Amino acid sequence: MTSPTRITTPFTWESTAAQVVEGIDLTGRRAVVTGGASGIGIETARALAGAGAEVTLAVRDTAAGERTARDITATTGSDRVRVASLDLADLDSVAAFTAAWDGPLHILVNNAGMMASPEMRTTQGWEMQFATNHLGHFALTTGLHPALALADGARVVSVSSSAHLNSPVVFDDIHYHERPYDPWTAYGQSKTANVLFAVEATKRWASDGITVNALMPGAIRTNLQRHLDEAELEEMRARVKAGPTKWKTPEQGAATSVLAATSPLFEGVGGRYLEDCAEAAENRPGTRTGVAPYALDPEAAAHLWQVSLDTLA
Repeated sequence: MTSPTRITTPFTWESTAAQVVEGIDLTGRRAVVTGGASGIGIETARALAGAGAEVTLAVRDTAAGERTARDITATTGSDRVRVASLDLADLDSVAAFTAAWDGPLHILVNNAGMMASPEMRTTQGWEMQFATNHLGHFALTTGLHPALALADGARVVSVSSSAHLNSPVVFDDIHYHERPYDPWTAYGQSKTANVLFAVEATKRWASDGITVNALMPGAIRTNLQRHLDEAELEEMRARVKAGPTKWKTPEQGAATSVLAATSPLFEGVGGRYLEDCAEAAENRPGTRTGVAPYALDPEAAAHLWQVSLDTLA
């Protein structure tokens, strides 16, 4: 169920990250953006840095991260852009990142991800999209919980997708050991998991002043689509052209993430799903907008949390 008082904002699908953060001073705040060296991660990090935050780009390719950091410094004037190594599919890498973090963390944008990949597995045998998009971010965020709790009002942003409408989390066979692998349902359940995480984390961490919201950034042409063949890309283009979804620039695609991370309208608000710079309505069957009720189900959210703990134990 969506909340009875749905939050609206003055912004729209056309708004950019720079526009939604205009007038907001993040001086003294520290932020981490996973996948901050490509796609909307770059523009998310740029907007946060431009507003005065110290921003750490948590990336697999640190050379690309350094190039991005130099670019952000050149365009914003900020010399507080850091780069750190993080591979979400490698729990040792996640543990090293969280162990190295010192002091408070005010904003965590769980932005990195993979989409509709061929069947791949981690060394533990976990399906790679679920492992990267959900389990890696779960381990990262819970590992950074002490730093978030120090921040007095920390915000976590969980970048989901309208693809969550493709599948709930199939608890009986999350990792496709029994059912045939399908790249889109695998992606879909990982994106549902991103929303369920926001629901349960907000409930568990409310006393720490931590809120977590999930969002659909929009249709943006980025490296996220690297696993799609030309036929799949053409189908995606046709679906966007048919509406109501429209293609966004990376600057527009980062806007909803930055809104959730910084807007006074979301202060103290968590467990919501946003799209086009506002809280989304409930999905109407047959459409590709809004949030599926199963993605906000508190029982599923609590169950996923426990399953994630057990998996990572």
